[in-house]
Amino acid sequence: MTWTRHTRLNTALTGGRPDRPPVWFMRQAGRYLPEYNAVRSGISFLDLCRNPELACEVTRQPVDRFDLDAAIVFSDILVVPEAMGVPVAFESGHGPLLSRPVRTRADVDALIRPDVADALPTIPATLKLFRALRPEVPILGFAGAPFTLLCYMVEGHGSKDWQAAKSLLFSDPTTAQALLDLLADVVGDFLQAQVDAGAAGVQLFDTWAGALSTEDYERWALPAAQRALARVKGAPRIYYTKDTAPFLHLVKQTGADVIGLDWRQDIKRARAELGDTPIQGNMDPLALYAPPADITRRVNAILDAGGGAGHVFNLGHGVLPTTPITGVEAMIAAAKAWQPKASL
Repeated sequence: MTWTRHTRLNTALTGGRPDRPPVWFMRQAGRYLPEYNAVRSGISFLDLCRNPELACEVTRQPVDRFDLDAAIVFSDILVVPEAMGVPVAFESGHGPLLSRPVRTRADVDALIRPDVADALPTIPATLKLFRALRPEVPILGFAGAPFTLLCYMVEGHGSKDWQAAKSLLFSDPTTAQALLDLLADVVGDFLQAQVDAGAAGVQLFDTWAGALSTEDYERWALPAAQRALARVKGAPRIYYTKDTAPFLHLVKQTGADVIGLDWRQDIKRARAELGDTPIQGNMDPLALYAPPADITRRVNAILDAGGGAGHVFNLGHGVLPTTPITGVEAMIAAAKAWQPKASL
């Protein structure tokens, strides 16, 4: 068989064994690349997310530079709250600011239930542009998971402990549930729109679900992710959360076809917990600051543990803005050169 990027990625995402595990990584388009910074110098971050031509250009940049096995469309998870009527801004050095936090039932009732085709057209348009320009490269879509979006919408900004968001769960569970249900439906429809636009798969980012206890994850984040993913058909669905380890035994219940692992999760344990569910991950993003020989060792250890079947190699979270390009190059080269041991 002659392997292409499309067949390699789809085989891994559906549990098969390609010639080698495909490699892409989260935030692969971004500030560590000089070509990205050249585009960003003339436009705000949110305006870049809203411009399909420029979003397509920065989506292509890491694929063109590193010859990756897949692209992920350039955007941000907070385009969904914005489409629902919550103003979003990015302040330099301070991250996102949502100036109208959602903290009461009246706030939830005031949100817009958008038609995603009208309110969120940019990502599908970017997907179509990319596919026209680089048809040989599969492209992934994504969205923020309902619980993670709730965190930002209730808190109004990033947080270390998500005090306001978690307090809403405990003090006003009816309002929290109404918000999660609404978000799940919008997110699910948004992911489906991306599949309809040609995404080879879609990833649901539940980045902050790890802030919950196992009990509260099972009560709040898990059902919301289930509800969102149940609305998506026609392409593999990847579910990722940071700090997966405490509730790894539960994440398969999301209904996702693939589980993304952060770098603190042992792949052998994940294989034992998840059975034949494909996995994605899970190199520590900070390991890309190591010497190339150590990067190669780490990549080989992850891929040896993954076993070659049903595994997409990736970072355990997003690449950082100050990451040395030489580290990225060493990671990709090692992933492409890996071969399974005879015993595998």
